[in-house]
Amino acid sequence: QETYENIPGQSKITFLLQAIRNTAAAEEARQMAAVLLRRLLSSAFEEVYPALSPDDQTSIKSGLLLIIQLETQSNMRKKICDIVAELARNLIDEDGNNQWPEVLKFLFDSVNSQNVGLREAALHIFWNFPGIFGNQQQHYLEVIKRMLVQCMQDQEHPSIKTLSARAAAAFVLANEHNLPLLKHFADLLPGILQAVNDSCYQNDDSVLKSLVEIADSVPKYLRPHLEPTLQLSLKLCADASLSNMQRQLALEVIVTLSETAAAMLRRHTSIVAQAIPQMLSMMVDLEEDEDWANADELEGDDFDSNAVAGESALDRMACGLGGKLVLPVIKENIMQMLQNPDWKYRHAGLMALSAIGEGCHQQMEGILNEIVNFVLLFLQDPHPRVRYAACNAIGQMAADFAPGFQKKFHEKASTALLQTMEDQGNQRVQAHAAAALINFTEDCPKSLLIPYLDNLVKHLHSTMVIKLQELIQKGTKLVLEQVVTSIASVADTAEEKFVPYYDLFMPSLKHIVENAVQKELRLLRGKTIECISLIGLAVGKEKFMQDASDVMQLLLKTQTDFSDLEDDDPQISYMISAWARMCKILGKEFQQYLPVVMGPLMKTASIKPEVALLDTQDMENMSDDDGWEFVNLGDQQSFGIKTAGLEEKATACQMLVCYAKELKEGFVEYTEQVVKLMVPLLKFYFHDDILLMNSTSMPLLLECARVRGPEYLTQMWHFMCDALIKAIGTEPDSDVLSEIMHSFAKCIEVMGDGCLNNEHFEELGGILKGKLEEHFKNQELRQVKRQDEDYDEQVEESLQDEDDSDVYILTKVSDILHSIFSSYKEKVLPWFERLLPLIVNLI
Repeated sequence: QETYENIPGQSKITFLLQAIRNTAAAEEARQMAAVLLRRLLSSAFEEVYPALSPDDQTSIKSGLLLIIQLETQSNMRKKICDIVAELARNLIDEDGNNQWPEVLKFLFDSVNSQNVGLREAALHIFWNFPGIFGNQQQHYLEVIKRMLVQCMQDQEHPSIKTLSARAAAAFVLANEHNLPLLKHFADLLPGILQAVNDSCYQNDDSVLKSLVEIADSVPKYLRPHLEPTLQLSLKLCADASLSNMQRQLALEVIVTLSETAAAMLRRHTSIVAQAIPQMLSMMVDLEEDEDWANADELEGDDFDSNAVAGESALDRMACGLGGKLVLPVIKENIMQMLQNPDWKYRHAGLMALSAIGEGCHQQMEGILNEIVNFVLLFLQDPHPRVRYAACNAIGQMAADFAPGFQKKFHEKASTALLQTMEDQGNQRVQAHAAAALINFTEDCPKSLLIPYLDNLVKHLHSTMVIKLQELIQKGTKLVLEQVVTSIASVADTAEEKFVPYYDLFMPSLKHIVENAVQKELRLLRGKTIECISLIGLAVGKEKFMQDASDVMQLLLKTQTDFSDLEDDDPQISYMISAWARMCKILGKEFQQYLPVVMGPLMKTASIKPEVALLDTQDMENMSDDDGWEFVNLGDQQSFGIKTAGLEEKATACQMLVCYAKELKEGFVEYTEQVVKLMVPLLKFYFHDDILLMNSTSMPLLLECARVRGPEYLTQMWHFMCDALIKAIGTEPDSDVLSEIMHSFAKCIEVMGDGCLNNEHFEELGGILKGKLEEHFKNQELRQVKRQDEDYDEQVEESLQDEDDSDVYILTKVSDILHSIFSSYKEKVLPWFERLLPLIVNLI
């Protein structure tokens, strides 16, 4: 690899082409050379290709087309077609001229050839780069359409039908904003649907994937043939002879449409009524597992399983289409399932109830009494996995319908969950009851919890004692992990009312942190550290001081061993949060610990995620299981990010904000390094919480830095100011944007008169003017949507939500203007005049 990297770019092309041409070489070596050449053209075209002589360029272009014609191996031919598509993509100039006219002639000749391999090649190139016709596309539109229709009707060669359907889908996706073209190509959809069906039964889901992409990006294209599209998806989804993956993809078409074209789908109520039982029947697809009830490790969700896919689909469809349409269908089916003698049906019915709370919120609220009373019965079900599902439903409803749920059902729910926690023979059920209890107490108003506090504490304590014994005797820890978090949650809600119980728990919790040092107990130890710090925060400094120094020593010991902790150690994020709580408890006295705490904290906050720009070919070798997530950028390219470490980074940024807020001038030593870390992160689009924390930190850090005098403060502000203004101009997410604008206004209040120069005013004026104009433009767009043929009351609801979010941004514009007027007084009036006409329009 090193030798290859050191070869100059131009020589690489020659060398790789020779390797591809060498038919005597091993197939694997030739394929590798083809992949490398495609990557070279994709990533370094500008450095490599223009430097070649015109003769060399011509010889490469004609050479590639010749190799395709001579190649006998189908896989190899595909790889060379990918190179041709990549080269063609780079040879379309800014005006859309294709500077390789021979490739178009090659496409026309090949697609009409008697040689199936050449027809496949032409379709593969067009699929890979549907924009290959450049500014000649309109001129060739009829020819393109005829070529695709003709190939889709090729009954003798399934591969041609499949490829042409994929190419047609790629062409539609590439022209998603060209409405006349989409209309003109509408009659290709029946051919695409036929190819979806045929290819699925040949164990190929590539055309089905293309259909999912169309449902996601260009749902309106499906409108003229929506009924057959939905019927086909339902048929494939229901066919148990197909693989799970194919059935889930077929379901994905319907679910995606419920998100991207909800109003269009709501008109097809019969399809919705058929799709929901289909999702529920997938949720019944569970394995019998004798070891389930007492497994000590929680295995992650198996995202390939039908049960998980069905549940996720139900959740998304309820959110997309709304409860008015979805709940009656679901309710009718679920009631039957809950009476089924087979445990799998009862389990699926309860999990379905858990899944729809968010989407059917309004409709379920009216019948919550009936639902909750019914679900509570299943905590007594003879089958442990049904009891588990009932815990799940109670926990989920406690979160979805808080605090109303807690106000109505506090006695019933807490009693039933505590009883279920006594289910000694079934660890998984006990642990899940404790988890549901956490959801219940987290959002429970303090006044409602107090009457049950004695009983709650008694149960939690006795369970903790039993489970500690089991940990020592058998090494089992699952229930203990959850119980520790339940104790923390109860203390967090009860606050000072937890003081009488403090001495009951603290010795045992300290004992766990001191002794649970084995690798398999890392999560238990992390959760216990969290529990101790939350109890400390709940009971207050006075009560906690008796243990504060012990706890600090335990934390410091863990911290000094921090360098030995592996990067994925769950204790890290618990530690970081615990330090911040200790800071809140100890106040100024915490300052002495900063030198120990800040090193690991800055290290975690500085995690740089792995990112990659991949094309479709490389994507096929990657999977989400490797911790990568992908965003499709179109034009055969995807952006990938490795998500490991992102949550920890977000937590660390949150803690830095906490220190700045609590310690104020006591944090001044660290302001410079924190500002240098935070300001560049205003462009960190991979994680909203990180952006939110960074913008929140800016005014707090200025407050900390004040103590160093005006010069230091001004330097720091100069470092922040440009980045903040730019972020206001570019941030796409309205929640994050409003926070950045709010922080900017706060910063101006801190800095006062003179903090913005003429360029700042100029740029800011342009951005604020843009925000006001955008508001009026969005209002017009909403009016247009109200005229759409699919407009209904749910569309109106979402338009109202958009309007609320728009108006919220306007309040932040007013925050900024308010802070500028407060600081600059009448001096700012000439600048303000350019915004005045737009502001008058708002009145």
